[in-house]
Amino acid sequence: MTFNNEKAIYLQMADRLCDEILAGKYKDDDRIPSVREYAVMLEVNTNTAVKAYDELARANIIYNKRGLGYFVTKGAKKQILKVRKKEFMEQKMPEMFRQMKLLGINKEEVCNLFDTYNV
Repeated sequence: MTFNNEKAIYLQMADRLCDEILAGKYKDDDRIPSVREYAVMLEVNTNTAVKAYDELARANIIYNKRGLGYFVTKGAKKQILKVRKKEFMEQKMPEMFRQMKLLGINKEEVCNLFDTYNV
């Protein structure tokens, strides 16, 4: 995984795991890779992975079964979608609308483009 400088690495790792849950790689009550496995997979320090898992556990996205590992919390996908939609609508869309206005892009152009990408 390539990390960027806009956000802490552990948060990017947490986002990636959330992406995997949204994509259906992990479903409710599925076991996810251990902290060490995930750290090795992404080539980061184990402490960084611990922080990512702690963040997800605090957000009730994953939970720990002592001695067995981490699992996806029931309803995690729905919760991730709710949070991400809210962030998108409140943080990304206003800037996109501002740019559209500056560039003279109208709704019809966006709808046509959306239809070409809508799979």
